[in-house]
Amino acid sequence: MTTESGAPATSVPFAQRASRLVGRAGILIPFLIAFAVLSLISPPFLRVGNLTNILDQQAGIIIVACAGTFVLIAGGIDLSIGAIYGLSGAVALTLASSMSSEIGILAGIGVGLAVGLANGVIVTQFRINPLIGTLAMSFVVSGIAAIVTKGNLVVALDRLDFQAFAATKVLGLTSAAWMMIITAVLATILLSRTAFGRYVYATGGNIQAARLGGVRVNAIRIATFALSGAAAGLAGTLDASRVLSAQATGGQFLTFTVLTGIIVGGTSILGGEGSIQRTVLGCLFVALIANGFNLLGLDPFYQQVTLGVILLLAVGVDAWTRRFE
Repeated sequence: MTTESGAPATSVPFAQRASRLVGRAGILIPFLIAFAVLSLISPPFLRVGNLTNILDQQAGIIIVACAGTFVLIAGGIDLSIGAIYGLSGAVALTLASSMSSEIGILAGIGVGLAVGLANGVIVTQFRINPLIGTLAMSFVVSGIAAIVTKGNLVVALDRLDFQAFAATKVLGLTSAAWMMIITAVLATILLSRTAFGRYVYATGGNIQAARLGGVRVNAIRIATFALSGAAAGLAGTLDASRVLSAQATGGQFLTFTVLTGIIVGGTSILGGEGSIQRTVLGCLFVALIANGFNLLGLDPFYQQVTLGVILLLAVGVDAWTRRFE
């Protein structure tokens, strides 16, 4: 038997079954494979110190990715997170040095929130494409960060009270790692258990239908950008706290890493689909690859190539699965 196009009749059902399997399993299978392979070929990988170090180093990235998942599901994209990260870290460390750690922390997060709100207004009220709007904002924010730091590295090695914000150990994990865990749990509840989360999915799935259904889509999209900006501000503040230094270009590669983790985790770049749990796994999968390259002493340039290929494959899989919806 054949279909009207001449293809075997069984090919479409098989493709549909494969698509559903990929959709259900998602990033879990490659994550488990990567974990198993690294455990076998690199004994230091399974050491508690290495695993907790991965969580500590990825805390900021996962925090930003959790908030960024809301933006992508709602049909947007935020390319300014790296610039916000750099500016927030510089502002937080500067004010922590000249005033107090508490003011520095609040200012760092506040800067991110303000830029996020501005992004939301630009995209919704001025109807500028999110890709262009947030890209332009990234240049603006990067310039402001360079002015704030005067192009120099901001250092405050004597502010151990500020360092405690990210580096305090609780049950073997740093406070940064615990904040990442709490953020992921709260984001999961907000996205999957609240009306706001349902509105985010509705906005990204079909914005016109959501508007006709009474959803205030502009408010929802502004809220997602605000969350993304605040998360980037928190991440920049945490990382500045950890190393007691910051610079305007500190988030140079953050945007690519975060978007790779989100998309590899199964969040669609077309909106309306995704989950926080998969985003966390996606970010950890990317972290495992980076950690594996470091433990095996491989050239970091190959790591960039590998991550680029993984991102292309993730986008391709997303496009393929959508063909059978």
